[in-house]
Amino acid sequence: MKVLIPGALRSYTRESHVEAVGDTLDALFADLERRYPGLRFRVVDEQNQLRPNMRIFVNGLGVRDLRHGLQPDDFVALVMALSGG
Repeated sequence: MKVLIPGALRSYTRESHVEAVGDTLDALFADLERRYPGLRFRVVDEQNQLRPNMRIFVNGLGVRDLRHGLQPDDFVALVMALSGG
């Protein structure tokens, strides 16, 4: 499936869109980690939860559960929330 990579994480992929596989978001991140070491840790914390500054959209629908099922033709967008003050 096609995965949109935010600018802040492109140092890992060198591309804005990459291809990855997985039947769940967790499996997708395992595949991304295999291809781009260090990427998963920037998105998923040590408790296997999405980091607070990360948003994931599957075909435009916001998802927080890493057990969320995926299909090969899905489009997954990783988005980093802005913060500041």
